[in-house]
Amino acid sequence: MFRVAKHLLREFTKASAANDTVDVSEADGVRSLHLGSVTIQSAMRIRDPFALELAYTRGIMCFLLFKQNVNHMLTIGLGGGSVAKYVHANCSDIASTIIEINPRIIQVARSQFYVPENDERFEVIEGDGLHYLAEHTADAEVLLIDAFDRNGIPSDFCSQDFFDQCATTLKQDGVFVINLWGSDKNFDVYLRRIEQSFDGRVLVLPTGKPGNIVVFGFKREPSDLRLNHLRDRAKLLEKTHQIEFLQFIEKLAEHNPSSSNRLFLNRSLVQTEI
Repeated sequence: MFRVAKHLLREFTKASAANDTVDVSEADGVRSLHLGSVTIQSAMRIRDPFALELAYTRGIMCFLLFKQNVNHMLTIGLGGGSVAKYVHANCSDIASTIIEINPRIIQVARSQFYVPENDERFEVIEGDGLHYLAEHTADAEVLLIDAFDRNGIPSDFCSQDFFDQCATTLKQDGVFVINLWGSDKNFDVYLRRIEQSFDGRVLVLPTGKPGNIVVFGFKREPSDLRLNHLRDRAKLLEKTHQIEFLQFIEKLAEHNPSSSNRLFLNRSLVQTEI
């Protein structure tokens, strides 16, 4: 979710489903998804529909810095499908499963945002993400949570039990990724809970001020958190991805415990200035 909408919204289409209104707007060549408000849930540049328009979606892809060989990614919440379709188009080794409870969102994502039909490495399932997580343990190598409604992140998706379940759903070397809003009054509460679920193996990545913050939780500490190693990895990734990985590494070093040589885990981030 991206909180600041364009000032000029036009060509709205509306439909009601699951007590939410799904809206689509276009402004300045960008098509946006809304859930009953001007808040942008997802955005797509019409001339480049598989690129990642919003900074936080590019930040989410930083899981590639920490885990090089990913075969399965599980996502709870489809929205406009920005990350899901990017992974499908640009990460041929990754099979994606996406759980979305609202059938209207699935319909709009496919008709308006170029989300592909299901195939052997891409599956959108209409269902309850909470139930799916409870039924699948040690299943995903990367677990992305980007589940917002018109009021923000649902309470069931930010409880201690939920984050514990996310950790259980990951394989032993899995990476948890969640998109949070930095100005949420409960941000520190959510971050503390994530730290508890992942034994402090957590990093935060602000992608705007005071906007979206991507939080990473690691089932096991990444093998190499030296900044020079991460920069080398970023340079390699930037050859095939139009994502500012090097800039994100500097943000990680700025907003997490670090030295001139490496990032550190197992130190609480709750008091860290975002």
